[in-house]
Amino acid sequence: MKRVLVTGGAGFLGSHLCERLLKEGNDVICMDNYFTGQKKNVVHLIHNPYFELVRHDVTSPYFVEVDEIFNLACPASPVHYQYNPIKTVKTSVMGAINMLGLAKRIKAKVLQASTSEVYGDPEEHPQTESYWGHVNPIGPRACYDEGKRCAETLFVNYHKQNNVRIKIIRIFNTYGPRMHPNDGRVVSNFIVQALRGEDITIYGNGLQTRSFQYVDDLVEGMIRLMNSPDDFTGPVNIGNPGEFTMLELAEKVIHLTNTKSKVVFQPLPADDPMQRKPDISLAKKVLNWEPKVSLDEGLVRTIEYFRSIV
Repeated sequence: MKRVLVTGGAGFLGSHLCERLLKEGNDVICMDNYFTGQKKNVVHLIHNPYFELVRHDVTSPYFVEVDEIFNLACPASPVHYQYNPIKTVKTSVMGAINMLGLAKRIKAKVLQASTSEVYGDPEEHPQTESYWGHVNPIGPRACYDEGKRCAETLFVNYHKQNNVRIKIIRIFNTYGPRMHPNDGRVVSNFIVQALRGEDITIYGNGLQTRSFQYVDDLVEGMIRLMNSPDDFTGPVNIGNPGEFTMLELAEKVIHLTNTKSKVVFQPLPADDPMQRKPDISLAKKVLNWEPKVSLDEGLVRTIEYFRSIV
């Protein structure tokens, strides 16, 4: 049995990861400050004797004995990370420093949940791990984009200077049950609006593209990366290379919810990327990983979840 710390463990992604780690027979410590995480995401795990819930902010040092650390703590939707941009940068940078310091002291392996946002509004398509990105360092999204880029820098340097065993995963758009209904991300926005019979809001002309992966596929990729040989540190893209325009996504949601909602258009926010698609050749080669859940199948499961809460 491994002891595993998951920061941001009561969030959308963290709760699914905690669930999977417990199913595999691990002892799990779930740390969250509930800025965007919610206790209801993990309440079904509370009575498991191998699950521990800790209220703590990752920007403050934390001391515990564990074998592995998954550092997921950070608001991940524009609505939430732009609400308090200074706190967002602190969470990414100081959170990384604290978790790397902990990993160094106790000789744990530590995984950083990075993001496709490190590529910014990409000039390379699809995005490979060798692409350096095209990010506005003073734009409204920079608190998240640059915070995550700095965290990757810290991870690489702790590895080189202090021999900390690290893993860096670059997560592309992920959706599924337990997404926050008000997080402002496109899948949850469209589904909630459709279920309420409201107009579906598209920002821009709807021709910008995204690639959507179901949460179970991401968790599988995380586990495989953590279990990969120590000499493979990443970064590695984990995402679904299926590419859809916002209009195509809206049409799918309208069809699957059987709503009478109409599509309306609003101005595009600043620095919003026009294209986002992962090159997952490295994940296929090193981790033998690729997504299994189609967009239609994942949307059906996600719509079922939102029907139960909206």
